[in-house]
Amino acid sequence: MKKKDLKKAIKEKEIQLSKLEQHIDKSNTCAEVYNKVILEKAILNKELSDMEKNTFAERVKKLIPHKKTLICDYFKK
Repeated sequence: MKKKDLKKAIKEKEIQLSKLEQHIDKSNTCAEVYNKVILEKAILNKELSDMEKNTFAERVKKLIPHKKTLICDYFKK
């Protein structure tokens, strides 16, 4: 999906959430649908944030080795 499509889908999920929010207390089915829509919105937000990351920089970071701090390093002093 493109960024524009993701933003549109997120906006639609927000509209669905606002409509379902009024009926959460009335039935378990509405509460389940509300929770499902929240999860779908979170997934779309994650996809959007992943798209906005600089993928080239992320690949370079994986290639460059970095020193890991071990727990024993804190007790050397």
